Amino acid sequence: MTTSKTAPERAMVLAAGRGERMRPLTDKTPKPMIEVRGRAMIDRVLDRLAAAGVKKAVVNLHHLGDQIERHLAARRGPSVVFSHEAELLDTGGGVTKALPELGKLPFFALNGDVVWLDGGSPALERLAAAWDGAAMDVLLLLHPTAYAHGYHGAGDFFMSPEGQLRRRREREVAPFIFAGIQILHPRIFQDVPTGAFSLNLVYDRAAEAGRLWGLRHDGEWFHVGTPEALGEVENALHHMTLGAVQR
Repeated sequence: MTTSKTAPERAMVLAAGRGERMRPLTDKTPKPMIEVRGRAMIDRVLDRLAAAGVKKAVVNLHHLGDQIERHLAARRGPSVVFSHEAELLDTGGGVTKALPELGKLPFFALNGDVVWLDGGSPALERLAAAWDGAAMDVLLLLHPTAYAHGYHGAGDFFMSPEGQLRRRREREVAPFIFAGIQILHPRIFQDVPTGAFSLNLVYDRAAEAGRLWGLRHDGEWFHVGTPEALGEVENALHHMTLGAVQR
């Protein structure tokens, strides 16, 4: 497999959702603006994108979107463009609406509420280096299900030794969970439905064509899905930081 020498310079940050499972916190605060260890999750995401060389980030907005827009107004890098959704378009519909701003080249797409620690090298750099446009339409960052902080589900994907993915079937427990971080090629959105739809549709389309691939994350990953999980994540990060200082 060949590798990419040029990292994506544009990114999509998914920040429109209502964050139902995080209620009551999300009744007044959009989930991406909830703080983890004193910093809003969406700021953590945009900081990582800036460090990876991303010049433009499209942030989609719906639930309490005015708060996110005001919060990000003063950011210097990356340049932030907002995609307003009068009605929720789900993940796939949200990306599709933003495609004119994302261009014709592969781009990063991240959940606005994802929290992670890098391993030996930055995860976004590893994704960019692993991208092979001749073989891939979708490249997902995956984390081992058993070691995902705050996550208690059955996982999402099985991955071949080469990196190709298949979905977990009913009653299976999959070894990997999707980490909410990925590279997408715009061509996978040809002939998608209008309106709301999930990115799962394009994942399935890519899988059928043998063009859905994964990369194992080599650092820590945190699922901030509920107020209880937020507490777990805060506690885990505290002990990791304390341990690093003591070493």
